[in-house]
Amino acid sequence: MQALRNIDTGRRKLWLAVLLAGAAASVAGCTSIRESRGYITDQVLLDSIQPGIDNQRSVEGTLGRPSFTSQYGDPTWYYVSSVTGRRPFVRPRIRNHGVLAVKFDASGNVAAVERSGIDQVVYLQPDGDKTPTLGRERGFLEDLFGNIGQVGAPGAGPGGP
Repeated sequence: MQALRNIDTGRRKLWLAVLLAGAAASVAGCTSIRESRGYITDQVLLDSIQPGIDNQRSVEGTLGRPSFTSQYGDPTWYYVSSVTGRRPFVRPRIRNHGVLAVKFDASGNVAAVERSGIDQVVYLQPDGDKTPTLGRERGFLEDLFGNIGQVGAPGAGPGGP
């Protein structure tokens, strides 16, 4: 009789251990995954860029190549970084976002260093699932048979009059 009680106690402990392991695995599966995207910021390096002292070469040596550069206006280098949290089967959410803009003067020296965060991010909602275009609306059959008689017609293409 005592042996049966010991077997039941052993089974209960095993069953409890399996339940606890299953619960721990399910909770671990719901935790957020942290992902860094873009430039990985180092505060000491960011603080070392000084306007009037550094130039393009020293900035590239300190921070590396920029995420992108300006195409118009004053030369500006942008370092973009984001930290997202993602749960399984859910779209990632931005937890931290930063942009470091290093502006240069005409001679290539640092003129200004500006930082902006997620407060400057604009979220756009598209208006519908179609883009309006100019022109007329064509149907399927018109798209399919619309060029009949157009290919090789006299006066069409480079061989024409």
